[in-house]
Amino acid sequence: MIHEKPEGQQDKASADWKIALNQGFKDWQTLARFLELNPNSYRVPVIENFPMRIPYSFALRMKKGDINDPLLKQVLADKFELDRADNYVSDPLSEREFNPVKGALRKYHNRILLMLHPACAVHCRYCFRREYDYQAQTQSKESWSHVFNYIREHAELDEVIFSGGDPLLHNDERLSWFVAQTESIPHIKRLRIHTRIPIVLPKRVTKEFLAVFNKTHLQKIMVVHANHGNEIAADVIGAFKQLKEAGFSILNQATLLKGVNDNAEVLKALSERLFEAGVLPYYLHVLDKVKGVQHFDVDEEKAKAIHHELKAITSGYLVPKLVREIAHQKSKTWLK
Repeated sequence: MIHEKPEGQQDKASADWKIALNQGFKDWQTLARFLELNPNSYRVPVIENFPMRIPYSFALRMKKGDINDPLLKQVLADKFELDRADNYVSDPLSEREFNPVKGALRKYHNRILLMLHPACAVHCRYCFRREYDYQAQTQSKESWSHVFNYIREHAELDEVIFSGGDPLLHNDERLSWFVAQTESIPHIKRLRIHTRIPIVLPKRVTKEFLAVFNKTHLQKIMVVHANHGNEIAADVIGAFKQLKEAGFSILNQATLLKGVNDNAEVLKALSERLFEAGVLPYYLHVLDKVKGVQHFDVDEEKAKAIHHELKAITSGYLVPKLVREIAHQKSKTWLK
């Protein structure tokens, strides 16, 4: 079978991350041919408000000919997304209630999360913000002053989190402006970035990007998101190395997903791959019950059993905390 490239994917060696971002897969027919799968053997629904989006570098790590590849399962739209199940809702964490100022979420005492960018480089089918109203949060540079004024007025805040969407889809100039605004607030000590981009689009980690963060006096933490050891490819490891050299502490938070990583040996391999690359396993989340993701859900008791097995077969520092996020709680809830 011919290996088809997505439209525009002629220059895979391009150093321009924006070009690479647009050279991914956006339809099942092209992806199926690339993965040597019969496009007619699997029904892929078209979901207008959450279409398929898969970077080429991420697709390269998928096993050809395997419809059950654990990376493919995370990003391939499924007919079950159209089902409606009890207790699966559009806003499972009640985030609309923690929006003190447009552009920011504040659920916890000492930290505030900024919704810097509405888009992501990849559309993970289990995303808990897949129905989030980003348009209500998107702001011009000038209107962000309200957010930073709010932070200045709340001295109990000591950590700012850049999130989204994915904040690293902003260009370097815009990111530099956000960093400068954050570090100008005396009581802010730490800057945390929540992103999947070093995993799915490692080309984004450029010298120019690193220069933005090299200048700040703030402690820098990057929380990445990988769910399976096969995601940690050579280019990802290279991006991690550059981030570490730039002073970032890197943590990983994974989501426990049925058919992807609901197995202690798989989670052990993920933790080992991460740690070898200088990344500390941090959280293992049970699924947030957003509409359309019920086919990924793992029963909580089974999740605990998997976690106990993981603790029995690997070193303690390689065991992420098993957690659930519950609306209105003052912290993540540890599951033991």
